[in-house]
Amino acid sequence: MLPDIEIARAARLQPIADIAGKLGIPAEALEPYGRHIAKVGKDFIAAIEDRNPGKLILVTAISPTPAGEGKTTTTVGVGDGLTRIGKKAVICLREPSLGPCFGMKGGAAGGGYAQVVPMEAINLHFTGDFHAIGAAHNLLAAMLDNHIYWGNALGIDERRVALRRVLDMNDRSLRQIVSSLGGVANGFPREDGFDITVASEVMAIFCLAGDLADLEERLGRIVVAYTRERKPITANDLGAAGAMTVLLKDALQPNLVQSIEGTPAFVHGGPFANIAHGCNSVMATRTALRLADYVVTEAGFGADLGAEKFFDIKCRSAGLTPSAAVVVATVRALKMHGGVARADLAQENVGALARGLANLERHISNLKKFGVPAVVGINRFGTDTQAELDFLLDACKTKLGVRAHIATHFANGSAGSEALARSVVEIAESGASKFKPLYDTALPLAEKIRTVAQSIYGAADIQLEGSAAEDLKRFADMGFGALPVCIAKTQYSFSTDPNLRGAPSGHIVPVRQVRLSAGAGFVVAICGDIMTMPGLPREPAAMRIGLDAQGNVEGLF
Repeated sequence: MLPDIEIARAARLQPIADIAGKLGIPAEALEPYGRHIAKVGKDFIAAIEDRNPGKLILVTAISPTPAGEGKTTTTVGVGDGLTRIGKKAVICLREPSLGPCFGMKGGAAGGGYAQVVPMEAINLHFTGDFHAIGAAHNLLAAMLDNHIYWGNALGIDERRVALRRVLDMNDRSLRQIVSSLGGVANGFPREDGFDITVASEVMAIFCLAGDLADLEERLGRIVVAYTRERKPITANDLGAAGAMTVLLKDALQPNLVQSIEGTPAFVHGGPFANIAHGCNSVMATRTALRLADYVVTEAGFGADLGAEKFFDIKCRSAGLTPSAAVVVATVRALKMHGGVARADLAQENVGALARGLANLERHISNLKKFGVPAVVGINRFGTDTQAELDFLLDACKTKLGVRAHIATHFANGSAGSEALARSVVEIAESGASKFKPLYDTALPLAEKIRTVAQSIYGAADIQLEGSAAEDLKRFADMGFGALPVCIAKTQYSFSTDPNLRGAPSGHIVPVRQVRLSAGAGFVVAICGDIMTMPGLPREPAAMRIGLDAQGNVEGLF
């Protein structure tokens, strides 16, 4: 089979106006970025706000492994499958970050014959949204330091600056730095650091904002520092929110592209799910829901991270009600959760598959706690044996009590996801979804973290380390006690140990640090060794990316 980039390059893309026409978007409502990408204008979006929404379908997954699961690929496959059976469908995805694209994970446009295109543009600079988000964030950081330099009228305690700078690249050397060296003219030296852009609160705000007015109001609430008396200093106090909104006004309009098969797709926003809330923008999702009968969206990593935050943060904030969920699983990944080494995954091992089934079972059980019915999409790999597939199908039916379908959209496009799409329609139209968030926001912040840890991760308890308990109390005293929580932890395990696969229980979740995201509207709990600025692997993907003699990109995946 051809590499993803060659499949994408060989696809016959339709003009973006034709894709928009499938949704009833007139050409004058588009702001084209070339022939195959466009932003949808805010006036058109406002004009359709009162339309009845379609059905919202979440695609989530088991805990990820190096064996691969294919969640984005399945999201595209389900969207194409719905179109194939005659449904008016839209796919909603996040934009890829350059950090993992040049690092280890690769791009985020799907794969095989279930991709959104143009793949190269989407995985690289796209429409410049991430540049705008990084620029807005770093403008705020510059205005903060500039205020201190010119006399510090707000009385900011330089030891209590909360805002770090951002960069859309994996660079471990920038995690902790000293800034403003070089003399008086450069300001006051202090400890500082960088997060990756997708971990920025501006990114979270961008993806949760309902419109430009909401965006500016949220940006103004960002807490950047504290005084010696612990009074919070906000972006509004620095007079920064207006200029930040100007930088983001065009970016906030959703990006419209297409799948290889011509299904409309909104690709907009991109917070990570292991360190942020991991969902595409509310603007894109709401717009899609008012233009289609079915909207298929994904939430990052496994259901313990992406789905939990999708439900407890995005759906709660935006008033969204999901109708069904697809849980992506692979034989390979479940065998890895059952103890098989990556090098041995091609060998048939039903026993390991049976052991690894506990991971899928935990995720299915967790989704039931939100009242959302699920179907399992078994993303088939070429090394899967019939015995393994038969076992998994039977186990889903008899042990887990959930329907499952083998899907081959990677190799066969929508023909390989048709059965899965039909199940999605049946579940969504049944009205079986009784969605509710996991916890009441009236609970104390520590109790909300504990609820997620115990109910979703199977933990015995949490452990608040350092100043975390004091900081949570301070956030509550400041009036932020009713915010939901956003857990930042490893994506590879229900625990904070990335090597502990399967479905561990009885562990302790150490909360190393808590951060207030007042503008986004949640409190981040950083657990274990998770980093908000990733590093590159020993052999980053960037070493394999380049141009051929004709100027075509090679090595991008």
